[in-house]
Amino acid sequence: MSDPDFNLLIALDVLLSEASVAAAARRLNLSTSAMSRTLSRLREVTGDPLLVRAGRKMVLTPWAEASRDRARHAVQEARAVLQPSTETLNPATLERLFTLRANDGFVVAFGPALIAAVADVAPNVCLRFAPKPEKNSRYLREGLVDLEIGVQSNMGPEIRLQRLFQDRFVGVVRKDHPLAKSASVSAEEYVAWGHIAASPEGAVRGFVDDALAELGLARKVVSVVPGFPTALTVALSSDLIALVPALYLINQQISDKLAVFELPFKTRTITVSQMWHPRMENDPGHRWLRQKILEVCRPDNTKTKDPR
Repeated sequence: MSDPDFNLLIALDVLLSEASVAAAARRLNLSTSAMSRTLSRLREVTGDPLLVRAGRKMVLTPWAEASRDRARHAVQEARAVLQPSTETLNPATLERLFTLRANDGFVVAFGPALIAAVADVAPNVCLRFAPKPEKNSRYLREGLVDLEIGVQSNMGPEIRLQRLFQDRFVGVVRKDHPLAKSASVSAEEYVAWGHIAASPEGAVRGFVDDALAELGLARKVVSVVPGFPTALTVALSSDLIALVPALYLINQQISDKLAVFELPFKTRTITVSQMWHPRMENDPGHRWLRQKILEVCRPDNTKTKDPR
C-alpha cells in the first residue's frame, strides 16, 4: 500500500480553515485554478465534497467541520517533528515565513528596525504583518498567525505573554495650529477645538471622554477614522486634534510638520506585549523571533532571555 501525499494535509488544513478556495490559494501562494485542482484531489482521497456552495459562498460539509481541528493538529505536530532543535538552529540558514498580527502603530514605530534586524542575520526569513481589525485569540489558537502584538484583552488563560514596552497617548496638531504655540495645553483649550478619533470599531467615545467628564468637560468629535495614520493625515491638514500613542511618532516622516503636547488630564498607560500559543513555546525559530522583537522594542535590555 503506497503512502498518501502528505502535502495534501497542509492544503486540507488551509482549506478547512479558510472555507474558501480563493483565500486558501492566497495563503499557499498558489493560483486559484491550482487550488481547485488540489481540492479535487482531496475530495477523491477523502471521499467527501469538503466544500459545497451555499448561495454565493462555500460552506464546509459536516465531515469537514468535524475534521478541521484534527487536520490542524496533525499539521502542527508534523511541523514540530521536523523543526531543528534549539542547539542546531542557525538563523543564517533558516527559511521561514512568520506572520505577526499587529496594528499599524507598531509596524510604523518598530517595523523598519525589526525587519532590518531579522534580515541582517536571517536573510531567508520573511516577516508578514497582518492587519488587526479586532482583538481575538482565534488567530493564535488556529495557527493563522505566529505572534500577536498589542494590548492584552481577553486572550484566554492559555495564551503566553511577554511585556515589550509601555506607552502613553499624546495630543497632536499641525505645526501652525494655535495650540502649537502653547507651552502647555489646558483642559479648556483642549475641548475648545474639534477632534478626530481613531477607532477600528468606529467608537465615538473612549477613555478620553470619561476623563474629561470627571472634569465636567466634553469634547466634540468631528469624525471617526479607522486608524492612527488617517487621523494624523486629517490633523495635518485641518484644525482638528488627533490622539495617538507617543511611540507611534518615532518613524513618522510627517512628525516635523506636527506639534505634540501632553494631555491635560490623567490617562491610562498602555502596556504592549507579544503573545503566542503554548504550542509555539519551544519552537526554535519562534523563540528566536521573540527574542529579536524583544531586542528591538527594549534595546536597553537586549540580554533579557525569553522565558520558557
